[in-house]
Amino acid sequence: MAKDLLLELGLEEVPARFVRGALNQLKEKTGKWLEEARIAHEGIDAYATPRRLTVLVRAAAEKQSDISEEVKGPSRKIAQDESGAWSKAALGFARSQGVEPDQLFFKELGGVEYVYANKSSIGVETSKVLPAGLTDIINGMVFPKNMRWGAYEMRFVRPIRWMVALYGTEIIPLQIADVTSGRISRGHRFLGADTVIDEPSAYLDKLRGQHVIADLAEREGLIVKQIEELAAEKGWDIAVKEDLLEEVLFLVEYPSVLYGTFDPSFLNIPQEVLITSMREHQRYFPVLDKNGKLLPYFVTVRNGDRTSIEQVARGNEKVLRARLSDAKFFYSEDQKLAIADANAKLENIVYHEELGSLADKVRRIRNLADLIAGSLAVDEQSHLDISRAAEICKFDLVTQMVYEFPELQGIMGEDYARKAGEREAVSRALFEHYQPRFAGDRAPGSLIGAVVALADKMDTIAGCFSIGIIPTGSQDPYALRRQAAGIVQIMLSHKLRLTLGELFELALKVHEARGMKRDRSEVRQDLMDFFSLRVKNVLSEQGIRYDVIDAVMASGFDNLSLTIARASAVLAAVSGQSMSDFKATADAFNRVCNLAAKAESRVIDPSLFTDEAESKLFESWRTTHTAYLAALEAGDAAEALARLAGLKEPINGYFDHVMVMVEDSKTKDNRLAALAALADDIRQLADFSKIVW
Repeated sequence: MAKDLLLELGLEEVPARFVRGALNQLKEKTGKWLEEARIAHEGIDAYATPRRLTVLVRAAAEKQSDISEEVKGPSRKIAQDESGAWSKAALGFARSQGVEPDQLFFKELGGVEYVYANKSSIGVETSKVLPAGLTDIINGMVFPKNMRWGAYEMRFVRPIRWMVALYGTEIIPLQIADVTSGRISRGHRFLGADTVIDEPSAYLDKLRGQHVIADLAEREGLIVKQIEELAAEKGWDIAVKEDLLEEVLFLVEYPSVLYGTFDPSFLNIPQEVLITSMREHQRYFPVLDKNGKLLPYFVTVRNGDRTSIEQVARGNEKVLRARLSDAKFFYSEDQKLAIADANAKLENIVYHEELGSLADKVRRIRNLADLIAGSLAVDEQSHLDISRAAEICKFDLVTQMVYEFPELQGIMGEDYARKAGEREAVSRALFEHYQPRFAGDRAPGSLIGAVVALADKMDTIAGCFSIGIIPTGSQDPYALRRQAAGIVQIMLSHKLRLTLGELFELALKVHEARGMKRDRSEVRQDLMDFFSLRVKNVLSEQGIRYDVIDAVMASGFDNLSLTIARASAVLAAVSGQSMSDFKATADAFNRVCNLAAKAESRVIDPSLFTDEAESKLFESWRTTHTAYLAALEAGDAAEALARLAGLKEPINGYFDHVMVMVEDSKTKDNRLAALAALADDIRQLADFSKIVW
């Protein structure tokens, strides 16, 4: 008969950002151990609050599963010597499987005889393996930061204060540091009391009776429901960000939503400042009207019931008033700082010991932005705006507001620049040049912001690569992958007539002026390799097949917009009803490219054609060539592919009647040169040999 298994680790309050990961780890380790221990069950539920991590295994079998399996060992040739006696290899195999040598036997597999052993094991009672198993699970957990307590060597996310370990109604004996397992759990720190857990299935109800909602979904549902009811009652839009909701979820055990007010005079401060202060310092949800304008209210979640809730609200109002007063002071003081004086302070801030100060970075950003603007041939006013925005794009980093709230960089720059009289396009670009800030964020809306963003991100990547800082594995301390993805997104969003290669050359030109310790060509190749993965990710996100991605990327990805268009065109051709027809076309292309690889010259002499089929293919290609290149230049990859596909019949006719590799070298070289010209066009679109049919 199966029984439920419960393990609760009672802790001192765990930082909210660690709880989800710790709970997932506990659940995963428990599931893995049960599988390895051959203990069948009907599923694992996981619960958590700031003070506890819990797993409940439903219907865990009372006994390990018996096993009986044939295990393959070495071949007969290795297992026996010439006299037929067991070799050391066979004897070692028998020992490893826990059987006697005379229990070994031979079976044929793939025409070869191998020695086998029947490995069997009788399962033991689950209750006997649980103490050691659960202890190993707990001791095997790892965290971003650990604590030690008392004189114990035990390290854990926070000190363990109690444990509940039950298999059915029986206590599983565990000893961790100075804590012995039992059946007594603890309720809410102020509203609850100790409670006896008679059996695992009673766990949630017992804690609920002590003002602890341990079920995450239930607790989150209560928070969201109370917020929605308050919003409906007041006619508010309460801005609930998922990351803040997640944090609040792990700050409370018994949630009660309440609201408070603040002085409307604080609304003279940009609402982003107020919202950031409320969210980051106080974990409050801001209140907006139906037009998205901030109202002088806030919503928070109390860890407790609604007793004296008005007094709690007043206490929160008092704390928030102090926070907003600080923000108001910072905001006022920052506006006394001239932009030029703020920029001068960047000289004293080290960006990187090998790349200079922040002021040095800003100068590189401006130089690169000017080069990009020139390459794009923007109008004079736009060029002036780009240059000015790049020149002052980091000045807000020395303001008190950004020092207090780093996430406001760019936001404050835009506001302060506007108040200082900068042009609107310049002010807006100071915010936009940080975009996209994260996956799913928008690209800069204006061309001014887009160019400065490209310059900033490209300077960071090129600078790091130039001194040998290149992301490896999961290590990317400078977020270079995110910034590269941002560059790709910006170039695609604005359909910039600028290739990646051109962008790399401009960035390396700027960095060469300061002196690079790595060879320019090596850095450029590393940049290409690095960005190829970002482009592949974009194609994959757009639903392009892996083989189509490989085929298109093999033809280059310098022109991002054209690369996307080529991938879409090839995918359409190799998918659906057109697949069988296009396969014959691709086969023709591949025959051309395979032979063209042997060409040593690109000089074509039509007077050397001796067969009508080769003249026909050459004329068909020459007629198609101009229109094909024009389609590619216009970014119409589908039209370009259609033009090439029209050559299928002349190509097949050519190979039906023409022998390319003839003895006469002039004829052979001329035919290979003609095929190479056609292959050059094909390869600009894709390497069709990589398509999986």
